[in-house]
Amino acid sequence: MKVAILGAGMSGLSCAITLEKHGIMPTIFEKRNCVGDRFVNAEAMFSILNRPIKDSLSYISRNYDIHLKPIDTVDKLVVHSKNQIGSIDEKIGYTNIRGRHKNSYECQLEKQLISKINFNSNYEYEELCKEFEYVVLATGDGEYASHLGNYRCDLTCTIRGVTVEGKFATDIPHVWFNYNIIPKGYAWSIPFSEKETNLVIAYPNYPDNIKLDINAMWEKFYNLASKDLEQDFRITDKFEITKYMMGICNTPKIDNTYFVGNCFGSISPGLGFGQFAAILTGIYSAQDICGIGKYEELVKPLLKNYNNSLVLRKFLENLKDDDLDFAIKNLDNKLVDKLIDTICGNDSKIDLLKGITPLMKLWNDYRKIRH
Repeated sequence: MKVAILGAGMSGLSCAITLEKHGIMPTIFEKRNCVGDRFVNAEAMFSILNRPIKDSLSYISRNYDIHLKPIDTVDKLVVHSKNQIGSIDEKIGYTNIRGRHKNSYECQLEKQLISKINFNSNYEYEELCKEFEYVVLATGDGEYASHLGNYRCDLTCTIRGVTVEGKFATDIPHVWFNYNIIPKGYAWSIPFSEKETNLVIAYPNYPDNIKLDINAMWEKFYNLASKDLEQDFRITDKFEITKYMMGICNTPKIDNTYFVGNCFGSISPGLGFGQFAAILTGIYSAQDICGIGKYEELVKPLLKNYNNSLVLRKFLENLKDDDLDFAIKNLDNKLVDKLIDTICGNDSKIDLLKGITPLMKLWNDYRKIRH
């Protein structure tokens, strides 16, 4: 059986590892010169976004024999709004590193692989279709799916970030919702060592945002983060992504072509997370190829989660800074603090996103009528 995997990111490597465990040696093509060959950045995997599964890393390890070691367990998430600071004080997930770093998830997956990766590859999808029985598209974005007329783009985003040196607690990331500075977007700091963190802003490319000066926006956030984290940073690396598509495939499989990872639509439009879904799409496509699962059925929960997350994004965009201040202030309200911490924790099975989606839809419809 000849299987080609186009892309050696998290989903492509997870697919390859799973195929190997069932006796199939795929051929992997990667256009870069190594796995994770891009900017180094820290990311997070929060359990509350992957329910009803509780602990994402344990689930992958236990069920699929794929093992990933995070930077740290998140023991506290600090949330900033325009005028308030609150926190979720519970083990709610993990932080990890991505990119060309030796401890990145991509590099960890590569070490679990037997098959050779063909780096610096110029192979295109059309060529692979002629030479292989199955093709897995794991290219890291929705471009191929879009070219094939199989992609619904819901929005595009601009992301700008830096790596800075300072003093950080690796178990305490920070997130900012301040529409006065980043309209309809957000920012975060995720440390990947005690001396380094990423500072990142992300916002949708709506017409009003396109008019804004990204340099002015960035400077305001950078100064705010320095103030909130009480540090003067030293920038060691920079990156920027413009017009990055967030969307979902119309169908996860066409004939013997599988769309996985961001080519499938694993990034959650609500808050931008997607590593867990990316890994699962890679695993599920391999199971389908091996005849032990049906890809279209296996990804249905991921499709539902994506659509719920899209409702969450619209809900957040419909909030004002005063609304965000009220919500974040109440994160530390004695009456609700313990409840929120418990629901968000790794040991909870409560699918909060699914549960509140109908309410968010009502709010979104109400705001639409008002405007």
